[in-house]
Amino acid sequence: MSKLVTIIGGSGFVGRYIARRMAQDGWRVRVAVRRPNDAIFVRPYGVVGQVEPVFCNIRDDGSVRDVLVGAEAVVNCVGVLSETGKNTFEATQADGAARVARIAAEMGTKRLVQISAIGADAEADSEYASTKARGEAAVLEHFPEAVILRPSIIFGSEDEFFNRFAAMTRLGPILPVVGADTRFQPVYVDDVARAAQMAVKGEAASGIYELGGPDVSTFRELMGQMLDVIERRRLVVNIPFPIAKLMGKVFDLVQTMSFGLIRAQITSDQVANLRHDNVVSGEHKGFDDLGFAPTSLEAVLPDYLWRFRPSGQYAAIKASAKGLRSR
Repeated sequence: MSKLVTIIGGSGFVGRYIARRMAQDGWRVRVAVRRPNDAIFVRPYGVVGQVEPVFCNIRDDGSVRDVLVGAEAVVNCVGVLSETGKNTFEATQADGAARVARIAAEMGTKRLVQISAIGADAEADSEYASTKARGEAAVLEHFPEAVILRPSIIFGSEDEFFNRFAAMTRLGPILPVVGADTRFQPVYVDDVARAAQMAVKGEAASGIYELGGPDVSTFRELMGQMLDVIERRRLVVNIPFPIAKLMGKVFDLVQTMSFGLIRAQITSDQVANLRHDNVVSGEHKGFDDLGFAPTSLEAVLPDYLWRFRPSGQYAAIKASAKGLRSR
């Protein structure tokens, strides 16, 4: 019988790529999520019955224990960019990670992969970054041989970064950003999935890996690159941090008062996070240690942002037609 891997949060942006890779490798894949009916799309990643979405609440011991039964390995992809209801940073990224590692160790799971983030720091002024660090510490306490992956900002066809800002260009001539000079090292989602796949198969040594793409760019430069791809001209305007902090507090309040029905465009915690560069530090392992080179942004971005061009799928046809002369 083929081996089984449980991917907690396996229907999310990163998790689905890991699930697809593990299925292609012949593993049985248990995609553990809060809403299994919304994760049916993962089933075609393998043959009938190979990839199955199941219910899991990372805040509950019994729920986590149930999805780890019989699993050779577990990958924890759970993370939140903003808090909603009971899914707080502490509950998901710190306590949740600790719970997965503790129960995996108790049940004799052979390998554990924790998806964290560059910038994880217990002393950070961002709850997102500090709870990521506390989650890492708890994982290593309970499961010292774990592999922890810290990606920079992740790009790919379902990302919430380039897709979001590309959509904003349709609203007007100005593209507002917070932290225009903050540096990022965007990493392709399937490269992160490949790293997780290697860790699950025991092909990556235990420890922390910082995963950044081949290029480092400021937020403003990334927006310029995106605008070139979607063939639009917009003025990228930096919102100063004091103003952005105030905006974040207002959006936080609106989201809280609406019980999460109105999602914050930017939170005060995200503003705090944007004050710091999001690049590989060089203090931990990286792609070199995994034996492959990361994919460049320009190799992938046009493949999924074309729909934001003024002419969408017909942009290339219109461009070629400009060279034709009437006879």
